[in-house]
Amino acid sequence: MLKVMTIFGTRPEAIKLAAVIKELEKHNHRLESRVCITAQHRGMLDQVLDLFEIRPDYDLNIMRPKQNLFDITTNAIRGLEGILREEKPDIVLVQGDTTTAFISSLAAFYCRISVGHVEAGLRTWNKYSPFPEEVNRRLICVLSDFHFVPTQVAKRNLLMENVDENKIFVTGNTVIDALFIALKKNRKLDIPQLKEVDFDRKRIILVTAHRRETFGSYIEEICLALRELVRRNEDIEIIYPVHLNPNIRKPVDRILGNIERIHLIEPLDYGCFVQLMNRSYLILTDSGGIQEEAPSLGKPVLVLREITERPEAVEAGTVKVVGRKREDIVRVTNLLLDDKTAYNRMARAINPYGDGKAAQRISSVLHERLNEA
Repeated sequence: MLKVMTIFGTRPEAIKLAAVIKELEKHNHRLESRVCITAQHRGMLDQVLDLFEIRPDYDLNIMRPKQNLFDITTNAIRGLEGILREEKPDIVLVQGDTTTAFISSLAAFYCRISVGHVEAGLRTWNKYSPFPEEVNRRLICVLSDFHFVPTQVAKRNLLMENVDENKIFVTGNTVIDALFIALKKNRKLDIPQLKEVDFDRKRIILVTAHRRETFGSYIEEICLALRELVRRNEDIEIIYPVHLNPNIRKPVDRILGNIERIHLIEPLDYGCFVQLMNRSYLILTDSGGIQEEAPSLGKPVLVLREITERPEAVEAGTVKVVGRKREDIVRVTNLLLDDKTAYNRMARAINPYGDGKAAQRISSVLHERLNEA
């Protein structure tokens, strides 16, 4: 039997690998699926595991207070060595661009194990934006044997880097698979912090901002923009699930803590978050995954970054990059609030990230190619 080991450590990875893991489990007569988590993030990761009913075979539990990239890197690779040498999988699956994904690929390479990279081929061509994700993607690419790309644009990026075309597989993005699964679960938004939100008569703006490059003056600019938006627009309410990182939480609480119609809430489990996206009018985010998910729900996305590694969404018209300056955020958000035509143009654009069958395609490739080997 083939043995596939899937390794991840953060909530976004878990969401995007959940459908792949569940698909592999359907074929347990032909392959053995093993799951290892580093728990680079702990609480938010566990929420996703519960939602999708995933039970890891190994849990490194590496998260520590005030951990940095050096801590994550060294603790993860030390923990993975013994597991990979004992299990000897035919392939290690990783997702995206986290430090866990990079280190898992490196550890697999050290053990001469094949690597499959889910969501390969994303690029900004700026090694410090996003940091450290852009370099992680490139390093994983060099170490990978199977490149599962979400779009033709991602495939072209890899071809430009001289990756063998026979090792590139266009699958769509697995986050759409996960989104459809979560919607079917129909998790209720029964959250005390949202009881005061008028979902019926107000337009809801959902905000997420947490990336490392957003720390410092940028998160302050974003918060000041949100404050100005509620001052100018009496018919909106803003919901902001605030990341646990104190570099985000402290300035957000200080600037937005007591502003009417701005609701600062704890991070939501993925099932609730999907329902909140579905009930929102538009979304402001520095997240990558939301740029892929929200268009499937007909929600325009304004990206609070200077550049995105997901240009397909910009080209399709579902996403607009607005940066992190207060005046730009306010101007573009007000445009969508005031101009119904501009709003509908984004809301009705076709999502370029797939049909929700990416996990099936990845599973088929693994069966075919690994059996050939």
